[in-house]
Amino acid sequence: QVQLNESGGGLVQAGGSLRLSCAASGSVFSIAAMGWYRQAPGKQRELVAAITRGGRADYADSVKGRFTISNDNAENTVYLQMNSLKPEDTAVYYCTADKVETLTHRTRRYWGQGTQVSVSS
Repeated sequence: QVQLNESGGGLVQAGGSLRLSCAASGSVFSIAAMGWYRQAPGKQRELVAAITRGGRADYADSVKGRFTISNDNAENTVYLQMNSLKPEDTAVYYCTADKVETLTHRTRRYWGQGTQVSVSS
């Protein structure tokens, strides 16, 4: 089992910045990638950004150039630096960890509890 502990959400004005952190604990070996999803009221959950253990990052088009994902493998932590925030970035942000199961070699995704990000206009 992997536990994910998120922090860093809050309320910020448009144009401001926030940094989210997510620390993984428990059975953290074989975590292949970590990422961030978000869900706004009335909308489906969507991928924001993800990063492999080797550092390859992918971003949703809506956040490219504004958000940066990074990881600290030694601390099993992933960060999301969010700059130039817009009201449409308002959502609950969820951390994920993709772990390759030892016996089955299948990838299992773990989810954090979510942290609220609110951007006022």
